[in-house]
Parts: sequence; structure tokens; C-alpha cells
Amino acid sequence: MRRRHFFVSAGLGAVGASIARSRLIQAQDVGWQHDGAGTIARFGVLTPDFDPAPESEMWAMVPRGVSIHAARVARGAGAGRPFVEPPHVFPCTAATAALRALGVQRLSVVHPPWFSEALNDQGLAYWRAAGFDVLQCTRLQPLRSIREVPAAEVFEFVIAHTPPAADAVLIGGNGLRAVGAIRALEARLQKPVLSANQVVLWEALRAIGRAESVTSYGSIFRRR
Repeated sequence: MRRRHFFVSAGLGAVGASIARSRLIQAQDVGWQHDGAGTIARFGVLTPDFDPAPESEMWAMVPRGVSIHAARVARGAGAGRPFVEPPHVFPCTAATAALRALGVQRLSVVHPPWFSEALNDQGLAYWRAAGFDVLQCTRLQPLRSIREVPAAEVFEFVIAHTPPAADAVLIGGNGLRAVGAIRALEARLQKPVLSANQVVLWEALRAIGRAESVTSYGSIFRRR
């Protein structure tokens, strides 16, 4: 009985010591590593099943406490169409809001190299109908099918093709990686640079009053 009593007592002592250590760790506030938890907000992202850019660019930009939850839509299925038309999430409406928040009038637009000429022309017509003076609307060269485009290539093309009179640059197309080049572009051009995935995130964060929590992906996040 005494032997049995000893082991039970030792076990309770170990548990008590464990609880004490746990309280000590909490009291010292050692700080846990970032685990991606959406403690502030959780944003849903619809993306084509063949396109990793929107989801990964969002994850690159989001501040701590915001998590991204992506759903993939099969190409040609049409299942995602209702979600990308007003009043739901729609990059063009977010870009319009961002451009107006920045006071932009004269605009330079760069589209992905896989956009057709007709699609590029539709973009030009859209932005002019929205009230902007579009100084240029072009496709990134050389033209090609959908594939990854490095930030350095985006940077070089935009630098070489931005009209000096433009108030801002808009890089369209959610599948074109551009956020990695935004800070460098703004530093060189000394004007705002917007991209499709960037403005969608800005609009979502603005809706919860957290836009300024992003500090490295464009001056739009500093615009109240």
C-alpha cells in the first residue's frame, strides 16, 4: 500500500509541476511562432484550378492574423462566374476604388502576355468608360501562353513602357505575378503601382479597417 501510495503521489506531483511550468511559460510571454491562424479575418479566394498566382500572392501580402482560404474552380465550368460579378468580389471594382482613392486621372495599363488583342482592347474601353484618361493599354511582351513571369521581367517592362505623364500604373490580370515588383517599381517611377491581386486584398482589408497593416506592397495600403 505504501508503494502504491508513493507512485500515485509522484504522479500527482509531476502533473502539478507540469501545470506550474505551463503557467510560468504563459507568464513570461515567450511568444509563439506565427502559425497562419486567422485571428483577425479569414478571406476566401476563388481561383482557376490551373492558376496558383492569386492564392500565393495573397499569402505573401497578408499581415499576421489574416488567413487565406482558396477554392479552385475548374476551367470552363462556369461555376465561379456568379462570384466574380457585382456585388461580389470583382478585381475591376477594387481597382477602380483604389485608383479613385489615390486621385488618379491619367493611367497606364499593362496586361498579361497571354491576353488576346481583343481582351486588351476591352480593358482599354472599360477604364475609359470608368472615367480614366488611359495613356497606354498594352500587353507585356513577348506574348506567350499562361506561365510564370518573374518579377524582374515585370519590372523591366513596366519601367520601359510607362508614359511619364501617367499618374499611376495598373498591372491587370490575377494570373500575372506582380506584387514582388511593386515596391521597386514605385521607388523607380515615383508613382503608385497597382496590381489585380494587390487591390483585391486592399479592398478586403479596408473593409475591416486593416489596410494600413500591409507595409511592403504598395503605397495604396497607406492611403486612408
